Amino acid sequence: MHEGDLLFRWTMIGKQWRQWRSVCKGLVLGSLLTSCMILLYCLSAPQVHFNLPEVPVPYSCAHRPVQLHTKQAMNSSQQTTGQTGLCTPKVDIMFMKTHKTASSTFLNILFRFGEKHRLKFAFPDSRNDFFYPSPFQRSQVKDYRPGMCFNIICNHMRFNAPEVSKLLPIDTSYITILRDPAELFESSFHYFGRLVPLTWGIPGDDKLTEFLREPHHYFDPVGFNSFYLKNLLFFDFGLDNNLELDDQRVEEGIKSITNRFQLVMLVEYFEESLILLKDALCWEMDDLLFFKLNARKGSTVSKLTPELRARALEWNAIDRKLYRHFNETFWKKVEVYGRQRMAQDVAELRRKNAEMAAICIEGGRAVEAGSIQETAMQPWQPIGEKSIMGYNLKKNVDKAHRKLCRKMLMPELQYLTELGVNLWITKLWGHVRDIINW
Repeated sequence: MHEGDLLFRWTMIGKQWRQWRSVCKGLVLGSLLTSCMILLYCLSAPQVHFNLPEVPVPYSCAHRPVQLHTKQAMNSSQQTTGQTGLCTPKVDIMFMKTHKTASSTFLNILFRFGEKHRLKFAFPDSRNDFFYPSPFQRSQVKDYRPGMCFNIICNHMRFNAPEVSKLLPIDTSYITILRDPAELFESSFHYFGRLVPLTWGIPGDDKLTEFLREPHHYFDPVGFNSFYLKNLLFFDFGLDNNLELDDQRVEEGIKSITNRFQLVMLVEYFEESLILLKDALCWEMDDLLFFKLNARKGSTVSKLTPELRARALEWNAIDRKLYRHFNETFWKKVEVYGRQRMAQDVAELRRKNAEMAAICIEGGRAVEAGSIQETAMQPWQPIGEKSIMGYNLKKNVDKAHRKLCRKMLMPELQYLTELGVNLWITKLWGHVRDIINW
C-alpha cells in the first residue's frame, strides 16, 4: 500500500471518528436535555391534592397594634367628611402578580415591607411560582398547615379564589395590577414566544407582525403554553381566555374581580397607583420607594404601529374590556383622593426615588446584562437573548443606605433566595436554558 493511500485512509478514519464522537456528544446532550425537560414537565404538572381539614384562619394575622407603627392619617373617606383619626398599616395582603405588568418591581416593595414588619410570607416550594399555569392550591405553599397565619402572598399563580380565601385571614387586602393589553401582548410575545411551539413555524424575522396579520393561523387554544398569546390577564385570574367577547362569563368574570380586589393598579400610572395603595393600606411614603426592575432594552421592543395596536387589541378583546373597566374605576378613586393632592404626592415620590437613585445606582441608570458587574444583580433572561437590563450598585454607598440600596436593586429570584425560598427547580431550569443558549 502506498504511503499516500495509507495517509488517506487514516485521514478518513480520523474524520469518521470525529463525526461519531460529535454524534455521540449530541445524543448524550440531547438525552440530558430531554431528561431535564421531562423532569421539569412532571414537576410543573398539576399536583394531586388530598382533602385538607378545614381549619378556620383567624380574622387577622397582623401583629399586635403596639408592634406596628400607628400614625395620624387622613385617608380619602376621612378627607371627604373632614374627620381625622389614627390608622394602623395593613399587613395582611394578597397581591395577584400578573405577567409582564411591572409586578416584579412591586414585589420588591412588598418584600421590603414584609421584612420591615417581620411578616410571614406564603411562599411556593422549590420554584418561584405556585406551579403556574395550574390553578393555585394552598397545599403548594411551603410548610403549609391548615389554620396557619400568613400575612402576604405575592408570587405568580393562576388565581383560585376559594383556595386563596382558605389560606388568608378575612381582613386581607386584595391588590393586583393591569397593563394596556396591546403593550402587554407585545411584551409577552417577546418574552415567552420561544416557549410556545405555535410560534416556531412563523416565517420571517418580524414574527409579531406576521402573527397579528393572521393570528388564527398560528394559534391553537389548547396548544402548549398558548395562553401566553391571548388574553393573558384574564387567564391569570383563573378565567377562560378563549371565550367570545359577548359570552356572559366574560362580564361575570370582570364582576368577580371587581368584588374581590380592593385596588387594581395600572402600569401606565404606577406612581399614582402606589399613592392609592398608600392611602388604602395606611403605609408611609418611604414604603413606596422603588427602582424599575426587569426593564427591556429599547432595541428589543417592537414599536406597535396604529394598525398593529388595533390588531393586538382586537385579538386580546377580553383583556381590553377588563382593562377599560378598571381604568374607569381607577380614575374614580383618583377623583375621590383629589387630583391636586395626587399630583403633589406623586411629585414627592419621584423626588425621593431620584434621591435614592443618586445614592445607590452606579451611573444613575439601568445597564445591559453584559455590563452588570455582580452575578447577584443579574436578572432572569428570556431564552435565546439577554434583553433584560439591571443595575450596578455604587461601591461607595454610605453605611446608612447600603443595605436598602442592595435590597432595592436586587432581582426577584435573588431576593426570594435571601428570604429563604428553595428555588432548586427554577435554578435547574436556568441551567437548561444556559445550555440551550450556548
